[in-house]
Amino acid sequence: MNVLVIGTGGREHAILKALRKSPRVENLYCMKGNAGTAEIATNVDVDFMNAEAVKKYATSHPEIDYYVVTPDDPLAAGIVDALESVGKRCFGPSKAAAEIESSKSFAKDLMKKYGIPTARSETFTDYGLALEYLRRVGAPIVLKADGLALGKGVLICDTLSQAEEALKEIMLDRAFGAAGNRVVVEEMLRGLKYTPGEEVSLLCFTDGKTVKPMITACDHKRASDGDRGLNTGGMGTFSPCPFWTPEDEEEVMRTIVRPAVDGMRAEGRPFKGCLYVGLMRTDGGYKVVEFNCRFGDPETQVVLPMLKTDLLDIFEAVTDGRLSDIDIEWEDGACVCVVLASGGYPIHYDKGDEITIGNVEDADIVHAGTARKNGRLVTNGGRVLDVVAKGKDIDDARRKAYAAVAGIEWRNMQYRHDIGIKYREG
Repeated sequence: MNVLVIGTGGREHAILKALRKSPRVENLYCMKGNAGTAEIATNVDVDFMNAEAVKKYATSHPEIDYYVVTPDDPLAAGIVDALESVGKRCFGPSKAAAEIESSKSFAKDLMKKYGIPTARSETFTDYGLALEYLRRVGAPIVLKADGLALGKGVLICDTLSQAEEALKEIMLDRAFGAAGNRVVVEEMLRGLKYTPGEEVSLLCFTDGKTVKPMITACDHKRASDGDRGLNTGGMGTFSPCPFWTPEDEEEVMRTIVRPAVDGMRAEGRPFKGCLYVGLMRTDGGYKVVEFNCRFGDPETQVVLPMLKTDLLDIFEAVTDGRLSDIDIEWEDGACVCVVLASGGYPIHYDKGDEITIGNVEDADIVHAGTARKNGRLVTNGGRVLDVVAKGKDIDDARRKAYAAVAGIEWRNMQYRHDIGIKYREG
């Protein structure tokens, strides 16, 4: 089979690497891809946010058998619907199903309707009413731009003054554009032992009826060591989550994941694809922080390397509604991903700096924001490279990953030094 993956980042490169292991895959393509995807696939220069351009490409390239749509923006724009309208087989949810991520207020309403545990919240379109509510409930508090904001639309506010400034940024200064037309104000969840809490990412394959969880991962959203600094799209991950138990998985599947999938089907929005569930363990059990309609980035980089089952077999089972027929197996051990970013990320950063990669023999390099310029590998985004390593446990994988990081450099490269040490006693 010939398979095309839509996207430009590390998640897409990681998915292509996993698909390349399938004996059923003949040729890989990536729309639009990056310097890393070009090494294992044919990059296709088509605007994947333009439904007509995507349909035109698909109809004029009948040799491509299957499409994988992974980023949130094209999913929210209905690119899966567009491809299916011209008879193409796809992995990824419809536009209607993708609203579980593209509208935080929709997701909160869904959770309220189907009794899915999450933080208390209120939604506002009027700045004055939102400000009045903020001053009434006080801080700490979390503000979320309703729409998609590249993973940066969630503002955690420890004080009322921070919350008031954040609300102004979202609704008046339009820091996230139209994504801030509506704002969700919700309580800050607290974990059992940690502040702000023990968080875990659970990705699940689902064909709209059957749900099969993947191994868990823990993300690092903040830009700097010690979970300080601005929120980012993710500065690193490790898998599996050290505090996750089989009992936890049973609880979350029963109280959160299956009700969400069943609820989406009942709403006439059957969800087929990868459902990402961001969770926090609290003294009241697990609660939903967020739903995403796709593979997480950089969670994908530590989950898929541990997958033993053929990824294309799973994708097609999801598309065909026969996921119940597939047994999904995972490797033992652990995986760690350290994100290398451009200096200044997530706000202002330069592009075009030459990247030097030395000895990285115990790790795999996943490209996120890279390009080739006059034959040189250069930076082309905020998050540039993902250094991924597997080991017998998290400590072993972490040691290998950071050893490889030491062999990579470019001007003003930045990264966190504490990936893989969260949630340890002491």
